[in-house]
Amino acid sequence: MNVTAIKRVYFVGIGGIGMSALARFFSDRGAVVSGYDRTETELTRKLAAEGMAIHYTDDVALCDKATELVVYTPAIPKDHKELNWYRDNNYPVYKRSDVLQWITEAMHAITVAGTHGKTTISTTIAYLLRETSYGCNAFLGGISVNYERNYWHSDNNTAVIEADEYDRSFLKLFPDIAVLTSIDPDHLDIYGTPAEMEAAFIQYTKNIKPGGTLLVKHGLHRQSELKGPNTITYSLQNDAADVYAENITQEHGGYIFDVVGKGWRAEQMRLRIGGMHNVENSIAAIAVTQMLGIDIAAVRSALATFRGIKRRFEYLVHTDEHVYIDDYAHHPEELAALIKSAKRLFPKRKCVIAFQPHLFSRTRDLADGFAHSLDMADEVILLDIYPARELPMEGVTTETITSRMANPAHTVLSKEGLVEYVRRARPALFITAGAGDIDKLTGTIKEILQQA
Repeated sequence: MNVTAIKRVYFVGIGGIGMSALARFFSDRGAVVSGYDRTETELTRKLAAEGMAIHYTDDVALCDKATELVVYTPAIPKDHKELNWYRDNNYPVYKRSDVLQWITEAMHAITVAGTHGKTTISTTIAYLLRETSYGCNAFLGGISVNYERNYWHSDNNTAVIEADEYDRSFLKLFPDIAVLTSIDPDHLDIYGTPAEMEAAFIQYTKNIKPGGTLLVKHGLHRQSELKGPNTITYSLQNDAADVYAENITQEHGGYIFDVVGKGWRAEQMRLRIGGMHNVENSIAAIAVTQMLGIDIAAVRSALATFRGIKRRFEYLVHTDEHVYIDDYAHHPEELAALIKSAKRLFPKRKCVIAFQPHLFSRTRDLADGFAHSLDMADEVILLDIYPARELPMEGVTTETITSRMANPAHTVLSKEGLVEYVRRARPALFITAGAGDIDKLTGTIKEILQQA
């Protein structure tokens, strides 16, 4: 389908982070965009302010009957009245991943996949391309702090797309440059086994267009099975990789480092966001800019102004008295990287983390990993499991994690109890983490820690 010719689009689940990026894509091109979502959020309010008609009741009477295209997210339940009405009346109904497929077929596509890091790397790439005047159309799974957006437009026929493994959506994409960050087990409710999920990532690399390039983290499990017309590896500091960092130093909660590639070198690159994993993410993004032939000096200048992504090692308070970091981490490996980085950056402070587990199935499947990662913190507070799309599972609770923890300094609190804890303890280094609704507490916590 020619996405540029569509003049009227209806979104079922318009408020999702990936769906809203597509909604903005069509709206910026002059299409009439409207849609449904279950609840009003800050993001849906912004979409409405940009001219999109949005409602929050599943009511066929509120549908756009004149739409040329209906886009839905796989998170929508099968009994959704509006979605089924469109299907029953033979409207063109497609998943979000189908539309992204058309975009990758029509544009020079850079896609970023992996269990961890894909939002940060895709946003960093898109930011660098925009700030160096190369230009791109960005479809992101997070909100850029610099632009307060998850989508931006360019006349350059290049797209940067976060490739989501949930529901195997990323297998519909056909990239020119495919980035692969990790293939750790997740979404086992979809894939069944780690081996099946790994097979999907291998298939992702087989979708690269002829003459395209795979940029993959060095040393991944089953790396020899990954396919790409050309392959480049990257790593944080392993010089066996094609691209890696040297001379990393910490500075004011960020980093200065050099990047070494085959036939090129980028010195004194400055990253103002925390986390050594974000240095590695930046290495991947810088490597992509060099595949595109962008001047290193322009990349250096752009990276120094990059402020990161909301809820990705985001400093909400950063003073002499308190450091408060909020992060989307919802997988054991992400939690480990988060805690390790925070403790390394602020070694003299007691590290307290509040974690909200996301999904009963993920808690069940990865409980040992969560316990091991959380043990790295000095003190741990856990909230009840955020169910998202799932119903409760018998025997699966937050205690499924705490019963496996070796660190005795842990407790389970309500959201109200967490706020009261922060008010009373006023921790010097505090982290909130999780992909549920723990972020709704961040404004209150920030306000408490900023008080004299």
